[in-house]
Amino acid sequence: MKKYLLAAVIVTSGISILPGQSDADLTRSTLSQHTIKGHIYFLASDELRGRQTGSAEIDIAAQYLANTFRKYGVQPVTGAVEGYFQPVMLESVQPATQLSLTIDDFTSNELIMIKGQNTTLEKDLVFMGYGLEEDYKENVKGKIVVALAGAEGRTDPNSLFEMAAVKRKMAIEKGANGLIEINALDPSTWGRFGSFFNNGKLAAKASDDGEFLHLWVRDESGTIEKKTKKKAKGKLSISGMVKNEISAKNVVGMVEGTDPVLKNEFVIYSAHYDHIGVGRPDAKGDSIYNGARDNAVGTVTVLSAAENIAKHPTKRSALFILFTAEEKGLLGSKWYVDHPLIPLDQAVYCFNSDNGGYNDTSIATIIGLGRTTAAENIKSACQEFGLRAMDDPSPEHGLFDRSDNVNFAMKGIPAPTFSLGFTAFDAEILKYYHQAADNPGSLDYDYLEKFFGAYVLACRKIANDPNTPFWVEGDKYHGAGKALYGVK
Repeated sequence: MKKYLLAAVIVTSGISILPGQSDADLTRSTLSQHTIKGHIYFLASDELRGRQTGSAEIDIAAQYLANTFRKYGVQPVTGAVEGYFQPVMLESVQPATQLSLTIDDFTSNELIMIKGQNTTLEKDLVFMGYGLEEDYKENVKGKIVVALAGAEGRTDPNSLFEMAAVKRKMAIEKGANGLIEINALDPSTWGRFGSFFNNGKLAAKASDDGEFLHLWVRDESGTIEKKTKKKAKGKLSISGMVKNEISAKNVVGMVEGTDPVLKNEFVIYSAHYDHIGVGRPDAKGDSIYNGARDNAVGTVTVLSAAENIAKHPTKRSALFILFTAEEKGLLGSKWYVDHPLIPLDQAVYCFNSDNGGYNDTSIATIIGLGRTTAAENIKSACQEFGLRAMDDPSPEHGLFDRSDNVNFAMKGIPAPTFSLGFTAFDAEILKYYHQAADNPGSLDYDYLEKFFGAYVLACRKIANDPNTPFWVEGDKYHGAGKALYGVK
């Protein structure tokens, strides 16, 4: 009699876990190629016109995703609005039409605006070497710091970008009003940087930088370094910049964990749901960039995890985040880590899903596979579904630092990206990457079923593992992780 009573309780409570069911069994219980295809065909339909950030169509996609969370039983997160939305405050920025820096009788117009606004001002300029901690020998409060771009032995493009953010943070902490970095780049490289920064773009509206100015100036002659070493005054003139507010939203939901202790740890499952909208027509006249691979597939991968974990909760709690504005510079994920809905030190892992395409249906490519202690869980999950887990085949492209996962990694949260199987950036990838051809009918759904199963099973394994995942010793972000979690 007690057995029948227990069965009745299980059925009426909606819990479908049976004795002896493994995580693989539970994964297969919700895995449906029909469901996968239905979600992708909607999100990558012509009607959504490429899900451009700021468009009416991406708002339709956001509502669809929120309703899907609701349907699956995913719960709202405290701080979200209308149930599942985190507002992301963005602004469109049209670049300045005039930029100039004058020091004594020397004037340069070879400037690139990194951060700033229209202004005309005169300030003391203070040369600070490379602008790093050890270079600050005097008070710079209320002044503009002048520094060499990059660092000793680090003048490649990636280092210039990376070090610029570090230096800006340092100058702000020291009380400076601005930072000017001196570049000695050749005209061609400088032109490529200029076309990137000095074109219209989206940016976060709110910023801890306030009215801080950050510019690059090209000076191969060393004139600016010589003049500012003598503590000169500089006059900056910036005009023509136009800013307009853009509304956007991340879609967020959660499922509480079942373990009384581990439920205080959250695993984040993330993907971006935006794409690049409508663009230049291809040879067939198609101008809608549907973004099936990039990133309807990643979005639906996370939906599949949400459906499964809502039905069969894991020991750790789950936080599902679908980001806006990834294509505009990882803005949705950057907004989230700067305005988290749960404390960042409770987020022990971020399992991101992002895609450009695939050229090998026997594998799943995980960018950062070997960088965290969860690697074996991911490998075994892939193997269960007949796939081989492969690490980044193109480290020279810096893919780890080019998707939403990197904003979590920089805070210290272990964060690899689960991607469709590719072995190189070959013609098969480029045929679809940011092309109008990337539509739902071009996908191999038998492969996707395996891929989705591998992701969901890996999610379950990581969330149920008694050992909390972490960075591998010596990783670039290992120190940030120790600082975030208070690890000795």
